[in-house]
Amino acid sequence: MSVLNVQAILLIGLAAFGYAVATIGLKMGATTLSLSALGLIALGFGAAILSEVEILRHVDLGIVYISIIGLETLIVLSYAWYIGEALSLRQLGGATMVLAGLVVVSH
Repeated sequence: MSVLNVQAILLIGLAAFGYAVATIGLKMGATTLSLSALGLIALGFGAAILSEVEILRHVDLGIVYISIIGLETLIVLSYAWYIGEALSLRQLGGATMVLAGLVVVSH
Protein backbone atom coordinates (compact mmCIF):
# COMPACT_ATOMS: atom_id res chain seq x y z
CA MET A 1 0.00 0.00 0.00
CA SER A 2 1.22 3.48 -0.75
CA VAL A 3 1.54 6.60 1.32
CA LEU A 4 -0.88 9.48 1.26
CA ASN A 5 -0.86 11.48 -1.96
CA VAL A 6 -3.02 14.41 -3.05
CA GLN A 7 -5.84 12.15 -4.27
CA ALA A 8 -5.82 10.19 -1.01
CA ILE A 9 -5.93 13.39 1.04
CA LEU A 10 -8.87 14.70 -1.02
CA LEU A 11 -10.74 11.41 -0.57
CA ILE A 12 -10.09 11.48 3.18
CA GLY A 13 -11.46 15.02 3.25
CA LEU A 14 -14.53 14.01 1.27
CA ALA A 15 -15.19 11.01 3.53
CA ALA A 16 -14.80 13.11 6.69
CA PHE A 17 -17.05 15.81 5.26
CA GLY A 18 -19.60 13.15 4.28
CA TYR A 19 -19.69 11.71 7.79
CA ALA A 20 -19.98 15.23 9.22
CA VAL A 21 -22.88 16.05 6.89
CA ALA A 22 -24.62 12.83 7.94
CA THR A 23 -24.08 13.77 11.59
CA ILE A 24 -25.60 17.21 10.97
CA GLY A 25 -28.58 15.48 9.33
CA LEU A 26 -28.91 13.22 12.36
CA LYS A 27 -28.85 16.28 14.62
CA MET A 28 -31.56 17.94 12.50
CA GLY A 29 -33.65 14.76 12.59
CA ALA A 30 -33.32 14.42 16.35
CA THR A 31 -35.95 17.09 16.92
CA THR A 32 -38.16 16.61 13.86
CA LEU A 33 -37.52 14.02 11.22
CA SER A 34 -37.87 15.72 7.85
CA LEU A 35 -37.00 15.04 4.25
CA SER A 36 -34.11 17.50 4.43
CA ALA A 37 -32.66 15.68 7.45
CA LEU A 38 -33.04 12.31 5.72
CA GLY A 39 -31.52 13.78 2.56
CA LEU A 40 -28.46 15.04 4.43
CA ILE A 41 -28.04 11.69 6.14
CA ALA A 42 -28.25 9.76 2.86
CA LEU A 43 -26.04 12.21 0.96
CA GLY A 44 -23.44 12.32 3.71
CA PHE A 45 -23.20 8.57 4.21
CA GLY A 46 -23.23 7.99 0.44
CA ALA A 47 -20.30 10.34 -0.11
CA ALA A 48 -18.42 8.91 2.86
CA ILE A 49 -18.91 5.31 1.79
CA LEU A 50 -17.88 5.85 -1.82
CA SER A 51 -14.83 7.90 -0.83
CA GLU A 52 -13.71 5.49 1.84
CA VAL A 53 -14.06 2.42 -0.38
CA GLU A 54 -11.94 4.09 -3.06
CA ILE A 55 -9.21 5.24 -0.69
CA LEU A 56 -8.96 1.86 1.06
CA ARG A 57 -7.91 0.35 -2.27
CA HIS A 58 -4.68 2.33 -2.05
CA VAL A 59 -3.93 3.27 1.57
CA ASP A 60 -3.73 1.28 4.83
CA LEU A 61 -6.83 1.25 7.01
CA GLY A 62 -5.15 2.59 10.16
CA ILE A 63 -4.05 5.93 8.76
CA VAL A 64 -7.26 6.36 6.76
CA TYR A 65 -9.51 5.66 9.73
CA ILE A 66 -7.70 7.96 12.14
CA SER A 67 -7.42 10.73 9.53
CA ILE A 68 -11.14 10.62 8.75
CA ILE A 69 -12.11 10.62 12.42
CA GLY A 70 -9.74 13.49 13.21
CA LEU A 71 -11.02 15.70 10.40
CA GLU A 72 -14.64 14.76 11.06
CA THR A 73 -14.13 15.67 14.72
CA LEU A 74 -12.95 19.15 13.76
CA ILE A 75 -15.87 19.67 11.37
CA VAL A 76 -18.56 18.44 13.79
CA LEU A 77 -17.16 20.40 16.75
CA SER A 78 -17.02 23.52 14.59
CA TYR A 79 -20.66 22.97 13.62
CA ALA A 80 -21.65 22.42 17.26
CA TRP A 81 -19.95 25.70 18.19
CA TYR A 82 -21.62 27.45 15.22
CA ILE A 83 -25.13 26.40 16.30
CA GLY A 84 -24.43 27.53 19.84
CA GLU A 85 -23.95 24.26 21.66
CA ALA A 86 -21.61 24.64 24.59
CA LEU A 87 -18.61 22.35 24.55
CA SER A 88 -17.49 21.14 27.94
CA LEU A 89 -13.87 20.91 28.97
CA ARG A 90 -14.25 17.13 28.87
CA GLN A 91 -15.48 17.21 25.25
CA LEU A 92 -12.68 19.53 24.20
CA GLY A 93 -10.18 17.26 25.96
CA GLY A 94 -11.54 14.24 24.12
CA ALA A 95 -11.33 16.03 20.78
CA THR A 96 -7.77 17.05 21.57
CA MET A 97 -6.89 13.43 22.30
CA VAL A 98 -8.37 12.30 18.96
CA LEU A 99 -6.34 14.92 17.13
CA ALA A 100 -3.20 14.03 19.10
CA GLY A 101 -3.74 10.40 18.15
CA LEU A 102 -3.87 11.42 14.51
CA VAL A 103 -0.50 13.14 14.86
CA VAL A 104 1.05 10.09 16.58
CA VAL A 105 -0.25 7.60 14.02
CA SER A 106 0.68 9.70 11.00
CA HIS A 107 4.38 9.92 11.89
